[in-house]
Parts: sequence; C-alpha cells; structure tokens
Amino acid sequence: MKNILTKIGGVAVLAAGVAAYSGVALAADYEIRLGHVTSDKEPVHQAMEEFAKNVGERTDGKVEISIFPNGALGTNLELYEQVRAGAPVMTAADPAYLADFVADFGVLGGPYLIDDPRDFTKVVTSDLFADMADRLRKETGIELLAMNWFFGQRHMLSDKPISSPADLDGMTFRVLPNKMWIETFGALGARPTQLPWPEVYSGLSAGVVEAAEAPLPSIYGAKLHEVKKVVSLTGHFKAFTGLIMNADYLASLPEDIQTVLKEEALAAGEFMTELMLTSQEEWEKKLGDEGVTFNRDVDTEAFRQASLPVYDQFPDWTDGLHQQVIELLKQ
Repeated sequence: MKNILTKIGGVAVLAAGVAAYSGVALAADYEIRLGHVTSDKEPVHQAMEEFAKNVGERTDGKVEISIFPNGALGTNLELYEQVRAGAPVMTAADPAYLADFVADFGVLGGPYLIDDPRDFTKVVTSDLFADMADRLRKETGIELLAMNWFFGQRHMLSDKPISSPADLDGMTFRVLPNKMWIETFGALGARPTQLPWPEVYSGLSAGVVEAAEAPLPSIYGAKLHEVKKVVSLTGHFKAFTGLIMNADYLASLPEDIQTVLKEEALAAGEFMTELMLTSQEEWEKKLGDEGVTFNRDVDTEAFRQASLPVYDQFPDWTDGLHQQVIELLKQ
C-alpha cells in the first residue's frame, strides 16, 4: 500500500512540475506588461522592479507584471496608444506627454518650477492635481496611478561649459517633441531640435545636434557621455514621472487588486524619489570616472529669469494655473 501511495504521490508531483513548467499551474490570474523607453540600468527601471515585486507579493501572485525596458514594447507614443486602446499595458508618463491630452499637466514640467523635489508632493496630493487626473480619465480613458516618481534634475551635455543663457546662443539643442521643451530652450537662446530619445546618441555623434539634456542616470544609461564630455549642472527641469494604464481595464480588476496597484505605484514613487535624492554623488562619480567634466559655475538665476516668460506661452492652460501651483508649493 505504501509503495502504491508513493507512486501516486510521485506522479502527482511530476504532474505538478510539468504543469508549472508549462506555465499553467503557476500562471497569474492577471498579466500586465510594463513598458518604458529608458535603459534597464536606470533608477526608474529599479523602481519598476520594486513596484512589480510588491504587487506580486501583495496579490499572492495573482498579478504578474513583466517589465520591458529600452523601447521593447514601442516608443512613448506607441505605448500611450496601447494604453488608450485598452491593452493590459502600463507605461511611464510625465507631465510633458500628458499635456498632449490635458493641457494643464504641462505646467508641472516647467523650468525652475520647484527647488526641493520633495515639495512636489504638495502638488500631486492637491485638489488641483486630482481634477487634472479626473479630466485625463474622462477625456482619454487613461488612469494616472501615480506622478510622484522623481526622475531627477535635468542637466545640459555638450562639448563646452554652459554657464549662462548666452552660452546657448544659436546652439542646436536636442529637445523632446513637446512644446514645453521647445519653448524653454527657445527662450534660452538655443535652436531646439526634436529627436526621439533612442536617436539622441546618433544625433550627437553625427552633429545633428550640438547638445542634449537629461538626468545624470539617463546620460549614463544611454552612454551619451561617450560623445560629449561636459555636463553643466543647470538643473533646469526637475522631472517627475509615474505610471498610467487604461482606466476601463483597471476598473475591470477586482477592487482589492485596484487598490494594491494604486498604493504600490505611489510607494514606488517614494522609493524612486529617495533613490534619486541620495544617489547624485554616485552618478557624478560614475560619469567622472569615464572622463566627464562637470561645470558647476552656473548662473541659475539668469537661467530662471530667461525661462520665466515660457509660462505665458500656453493659452490652453486654465487661467492663473502657474500661480496656483506656486501657491501650493509655498504651503
């Protein structure tokens, strides 16, 4: 009898093993793809891994989030279209891109808007922000899970130090295909040139553009420092990002899973913000070890004043929007 039970048990274990291997027994109830265009070496990818791990643990494996970096699922715009089409897809979102759908988001990506990145919490927990997110959901079907992921201070990369707006005069400067970036670098005296992120390295190499800008981890992750060796610490944008997904798809999930996704998206934002705020010296060292020179002699106030008129170039914004955000940040 014992031998029979042993054999039966062995067959059961073997069957379970085969099923697990085939992805049947251990398959998640909900499989979501999380795509982004940046390197898997950057902090944002690390924050996404933290998010996916915690969601899996809190849902007892019912939700599996697979991460696809380096544009494996498409460009930013392609990922946005997948989300809008209702696919089980998440992606990173920042105010610049969301402004294409709800114009008011654009103010949150403006130049020299905040001094301390931690103050951004005052904005994303406000009624003003909640109204923006509600309009985004109703008008586009996009659910904004979080917008508290500090992506980093953006700095300028070129062949020469950039210390004041005068140093940008006539310089061809790579910008995002977004009005805020175009207006900002135009106001600073540069010649804004739109290039998708995957083309920045080749654009710098071929002389299509003379300079670019990005947070230090992104400069390192995309190896832009192999082409240009001077980083000027202008900090002109303090960039935030977050996660979006299709609102109807989210609503189709059990309520407890919806709650986990929202809570863990915010928690991952806190994780990434602290990671970015405590790793500046580490990224400077990595870049410095590979031949980058840092220009710290930057007239920040001159850049701030030169870029201030940018906030008047958005007639589609709600009246007084910029001032409302300034008042929130003062609280």
